[in-house]
Amino acid sequence: MSTSNKILTEHNAKVVVLDFINALNAEDFELARQQLQDDMTFKGVMGERNGADVYIEDMKKMKFKYDVKKVFADLDEVCLWYDINIGAKTIFSCGWYKLVDEKIQSFQVLFDPRPILGD
Repeated sequence: MSTSNKILTEHNAKVVVLDFINALNAEDFELARQQLQDDMTFKGVMGERNGADVYIEDMKKMKFKYDVKKVFADLDEVCLWYDINIGAKTIFSCGWYKLVDEKIQSFQVLFDPRPILGD
């Protein structure tokens, strides 16, 4: 892959992931859904979701807010470090997003769950 194609791919991947996060923050769940492959998968510390519609329905209930601290991209993969406000608590987290055809195919979110679980 040429350097210019690599830069364009990374740029597009970052734009998709940040559009997804910004849409969730704005509670624009239709726009957030547009950034996801239909059969996307999510893995987190507290559970997993299979399918974009299932994931978005859960996000409509949870209404998390994300404060992105740093973005890293490598071709069709994007890593975010962010604070996630889950209501009563804010959790420092890392999300690893993998894209296919400029849509999110899968992502994993890692964080220390002790503040949620009560240590």
